[in-house]
Amino acid sequence: MRLLFCTILSLTGWAGSAQVRLPAHTAPRVRWGAQRLTAALEPFRGRSVSVEVDSGSGPAESYHIDGEGSRLRIRAADASGALYGCLDLAERLRLSGWPAMLHVAEKPGMVLRGSCIGLQKPTLLPGRGPYEYPYTPENFPWFYDKALWTKYLDSMADRRLNTLYLWNGHPFASLVRLKDYPYAVEVDDATFKKNEEMYHWLTTEADKRGIWVIQLFYNIIVSKPFAEHNHLKTQDRNRHILPVIADYTRKSIAAFVGKYPNVGLMFTLGEAMEGVGQDDIDWLTKTIIPGVKDGLRALGRTDEPPLVLRAHDTDGPADLEAAAPLYKNLYVEAKYTGEALTTYTPHGSWAGLHRKLSGLSKGLIENVHIMANLEPFRYGSPDFIQRCVQAMHSVYHASALHLYPQASYWDWPYSADSLPGGGRLLEMDRDWIWYEAWARYAWNCDRPRGEEIAWWSRAFARKYGCDTAHGRLILEAYEQSGEIAPKLLRRFGITDGNRQTLSLGMLMTQLIDPQRYGVLSLLYESEGPPGETLAQYAEKEWRRQPHSGETPADVIRTTREEGRLAVAAIDKAAGGITRDRAEFARLRNDMYCYRELADFYDAKAEAALSVLRYGYSRKTADLQNALAPLQASVDAFRRLTALATPAYRYANSMQTQQRKIPMRGAGGQYTTWKEMLPLYEDELRQFKAHLGSIPARGETTGEATGEATGGATGSATEPRYQPAELSFTEGGRRYVVDSGAHPFTDTGLVIRAITGPLKGLAGMAFPSAGQQQEGTRIDFTCAQPVTVLVGFFSRKSSAYAAAPQLETDASANDYGQAEPRIANAVEVSGMPPVNVHAWTFPAGKHTLTLGKGLCMVLGFVKPLEKTRTYDAGIDAGGNRNLDWLFE
Repeated sequence: MRLLFCTILSLTGWAGSAQVRLPAHTAPRVRWGAQRLTAALEPFRGRSVSVEVDSGSGPAESYHIDGEGSRLRIRAADASGALYGCLDLAERLRLSGWPAMLHVAEKPGMVLRGSCIGLQKPTLLPGRGPYEYPYTPENFPWFYDKALWTKYLDSMADRRLNTLYLWNGHPFASLVRLKDYPYAVEVDDATFKKNEEMYHWLTTEADKRGIWVIQLFYNIIVSKPFAEHNHLKTQDRNRHILPVIADYTRKSIAAFVGKYPNVGLMFTLGEAMEGVGQDDIDWLTKTIIPGVKDGLRALGRTDEPPLVLRAHDTDGPADLEAAAPLYKNLYVEAKYTGEALTTYTPHGSWAGLHRKLSGLSKGLIENVHIMANLEPFRYGSPDFIQRCVQAMHSVYHASALHLYPQASYWDWPYSADSLPGGGRLLEMDRDWIWYEAWARYAWNCDRPRGEEIAWWSRAFARKYGCDTAHGRLILEAYEQSGEIAPKLLRRFGITDGNRQTLSLGMLMTQLIDPQRYGVLSLLYESEGPPGETLAQYAEKEWRRQPHSGETPADVIRTTREEGRLAVAAIDKAAGGITRDRAEFARLRNDMYCYRELADFYDAKAEAALSVLRYGYSRKTADLQNALAPLQASVDAFRRLTALATPAYRYANSMQTQQRKIPMRGAGGQYTTWKEMLPLYEDELRQFKAHLGSIPARGETTGEATGEATGGATGSATEPRYQPAELSFTEGGRRYVVDSGAHPFTDTGLVIRAITGPLKGLAGMAFPSAGQQQEGTRIDFTCAQPVTVLVGFFSRKSSAYAAAPQLETDASANDYGQAEPRIANAVEVSGMPPVNVHAWTFPAGKHTLTLGKGLCMVLGFVKPLEKTRTYDAGIDAGGNRNLDWLFE
């Protein structure tokens, strides 16, 4: 129904002023947009703009702008469309003046277009686990800064972003009180009142700008005072659902819905739960959805506000199918290409899963998540981003976007840049192009390429006070550099997860022996164009087989050239810059960093290919061929260190034990290039030393020496375990670990071969049926620290317990268990190879709970100093281990 005009906003009261005419009963967001338009009308006296809201006249949020002469009209399908029409016209007036004639028709390509902010920190709080950050002024002073929020919300509205995601592990204990659990609140009374006021203010201000606030929480996490009161852990991945936790969580959700009825909820079923399993479905259908309905019932509402299921570390399709009879308005969110940006050509199983999720839900939200391969350098390739959004539509069948900050998510609102005098840059200012590009293409991803080049060239010209020719050069630098990090990770990386920091490089062993570090196969199977790994390429070269898809040689060639072209373009642009010169200088330095990063990886990959070839040829000439590129890689990293060290406080904003590649990042270690450079220099020294000794061993005929074979490398690196003393209250049957032993009490499976360090240890045998149905649990007490050695079968299957994996479990390294300590350690009859992980506990009483599926408890030993992974080569398929060359 068309509304009558009855409200007039004008700049001044005298005749001839510019006017904005609004409909009766104007929604707050329409009035807010009109106020912005009124300010832009200041130079245009005697002109008028009318705003109509014609419900049902078009898609949600759509609008038309028409008119000529002194009058223009905005017609919108709803209040949000009117808001966006006002903002669109205001921008056109500022940039181009009053038009002689105008006809604009706009509608969104994606239903939800949002950015996210984490109420999280780079390091863990004392005595707390991952994601456990109460809302307090000490933890998040910026959360209470209304001026900062106004700036951020305004920028969202200007870009037509309509959803704001707030991420936290357990926000309820900072925002609601429960009659049945008054002790669960984890902030003081003054902070609680401040949180209430701030949350209501934030959601009201967001709504004015057409923004829906969505609060995320993890499962199963409870507040620290709740956990202490009930003698529980705040989170335990392998803990099954307890009635008291379910009741507390259901009532927390109900209270939140009742108190903040216009705030959406998004939930992660996995990560702090067991992952895929019946508990996920039960938690969704018996706790979360009933909690939402309880809250709605208390409000007297019968509608179903949207909920968002995060399909991470859970069986999303099964969850959606189970929830369908209970709740219809359920969206689902999934990561675009993991916790990195790798491609605009996703395919394979990951793409198939996304399409399935889309078909089962109200809509699929694509989550551009963490960006572990982009931080900390500036990234903003409009062409790459546009193609990604097109792939979201065409390949994934998505209808919404959920965008993380480009860098420094864990340190928001600041970027990692170092400034003179110790100041900080706001991430939202530094990475303006990141938000601008994703928002632009979430609204419309089908804009012609030629028009986009012109649009972005003008945008850079305005920012840096240069002409469009120089703006085009800045665009060229962004787009050339924008290919480098995605290509490097998808062809050489270990994982798409945030346990890898791409800009800190990779060890040589990580390139030639990625399986040792838990390589994520999905990175190569789905998150890039079809192609070959380094090992596959080396084997095909040796066997003179044809190559297929994107190869390491392709990436070495193209990224090296892209780094050179990015620097050349930014250098040419420098002469035309007249505005914001300090920021341009930082951007220019980043282009140089990208060039050195590409040169480092490309040279090191060339060296890796020569080493892998040596694994087939056994000719020292192939190792000699690796020396020059390995030296070149160290030289490139030295240049990168010189560029990045003064420019950045750190390379990665998450500085916890979850960081593993290239080195473990706990306690703020290995977060800078200066810390990594000595390790790469040492690799080079080790390689030179080994290279010099090979001829002396007589390896001149191409025959392999014992040092080079899988099982014989252990003399320098194999661990020396000593049994530990401890007592058990629950566990399996004790047995001596050795060849011929039976590691399961209800099968005939037998150990065929085992590496020396494990022989003679006192293991623990369990019934395999119980492991598959209930998991594995050991309760023990130790007077001294103890390490528990657990063997995981290397094949992924529901029959086998999953090894610790940081991609899906943030607690997967709380006890140092994330990486294998011994790879290919045991051969069990008819079973896959076994990799040994180690949990180290302090003195005291402990429970070790492992997930469902077969695994082997191989011993309880005194802790060792941190050792490198040792590849025992048992049942390794005859592959020769070459890691010793660099260690």
